[in-house]
Amino acid sequence: MTIAKIRCRLFIMKDKIIDAAIRRVPDFPKKGILFYDITGILVNPEVFSYCLDKMTEMYKDKKVDAVAAIEARGFIFAAPFAYKMGIPLILIRKKGKLPGETYSASYDLEYGQASVEVHKTDVVKGQKVLLLDDLIATGGTLNAARSILEEGGAKVVGFCGVVGLPFLNYSKVLGDLPVKTLIEYDSEKI
Repeated sequence: MTIAKIRCRLFIMKDKIIDAAIRRVPDFPKKGILFYDITGILVNPEVFSYCLDKMTEMYKDKKVDAVAAIEARGFIFAAPFAYKMGIPLILIRKKGKLPGETYSASYDLEYGQASVEVHKTDVVKGQKVLLLDDLIATGGTLNAARSILEEGGAKVVGFCGVVGLPFLNYSKVLGDLPVKTLIEYDSEKI
């Protein structure tokens, strides 16, 4: 068996492991929404480590100066990713959670509205930033995060997520920047 075939089989096996670790919760946080719960990844060190290794592998040869993470579950993946990549971590927080001067943007969620902020001092002009979150659904959160980073002069170079829901058309919102996810689902069916 060739190394490529072994890697392919390992990739398929691990994606099944990731899939098995993601719990689907119907009607959460409100009726009609299927919530993809990534906590099963977090309680399984093997799966969590695999996710981080895969993310690092995807970006090891890319020019990324910093990673920006979306509160709260994005922080869980972005902190060790930043450490492994040797780059700074920029925290994108919910409105009202940061004590200093901030850039702020509002956006629509799949199930409501919200706002995100970042400290102005954390955004470096010209810095190439990867935006990371646990799940990419409509793209609204990431697009709002992109806008506040760009307002501060950073250059967003792509989006990364553990789970992608392309059927919710995040590509329309996120435009032509690359979107990479570890696993994708094509519907809200259990």
